[in-house]
Amino acid sequence: MNKKNGKYLTTGEFAKLCKVNKQTLFYYDQIGLFSPVLKSEKGYRYYSIRQLELFFVIDLLKDLGMSLIEIQHYMQNKTPESFLSLMYQKKEEIVKKRQEIETKEKIIEAKIALMEEAANIDFHQITLEQLPDVTLYISRNIENITDEEFVEVFSDFINELNESHLDTGYPIGSITKREHVLKGEFTNYSYLYIEQPNPQEGHPYFRTVKGDFLIGYHIGDEKTIHKTYKLLFSEMEALNLTLGDYIFEEYIYDTVVKNHKEHFVTKIMIKVDKIEN
Repeated sequence: MNKKNGKYLTTGEFAKLCKVNKQTLFYYDQIGLFSPVLKSEKGYRYYSIRQLELFFVIDLLKDLGMSLIEIQHYMQNKTPESFLSLMYQKKEEIVKKRQEIETKEKIIEAKIALMEEAANIDFHQITLEQLPDVTLYISRNIENITDEEFVEVFSDFINELNESHLDTGYPIGSITKREHVLKGEFTNYSYLYIEQPNPQEGHPYFRTVKGDFLIGYHIGDEKTIHKTYKLLFSEMEALNLTLGDYIFEEYIYDTVVKNHKEHFVTKIMIKVDKIEN
């Protein structure tokens, strides 16, 4: 056998073409996964250029998450049909992973946009703004439930976000009905929600109606949120406004970016109507 005829490559040459180290080839040979076509009496190993494609497929399958044992099993039972089936399977897995990555990218983009917006907000200012229609994915009703029941509802809500790919990167907020706020029950929430820019069919949604909202920010935990509501009610009176049907709350700064509750920031959006004289 004359290696110099161009048909065979040394271990080093083959490893260089495959962009791996020689030890990888030695190991593959040792476990019977991928061996040189020729071995000289002196122990030199030679690979055929025809083996390149096989090595690239092994490397591809490894990159796609198959273990060496799984790859060995395929190699020992390979047929055109089994190869085609394997390629279809891996294609489906790649499509699913790409969709997951794209979803994560959108979540990150939403969080970046929200955090950059928050950096330019004066949290001590109260504003009257017209907000557009928004579709919200909502939880089961959580009015007047026990702590144990709340944990169950919250867990179900989070699980559904994950399983149905409904997590959009927007903050999880809460909806409070007018009747509870008028009683001073500011934390007797009715629903949890997350904004859905591209709602899917088959899920419980709440669609907000475009309208005027009085917006303020509470700094601190929920124990002192009544103080911020008092300021908002005073502003409503000064602007000749009346309380609408729903109030929306969502964290701007929470445990993700702040270590202490006294530094948390909650955005309060109160639907308001003008009082007709």
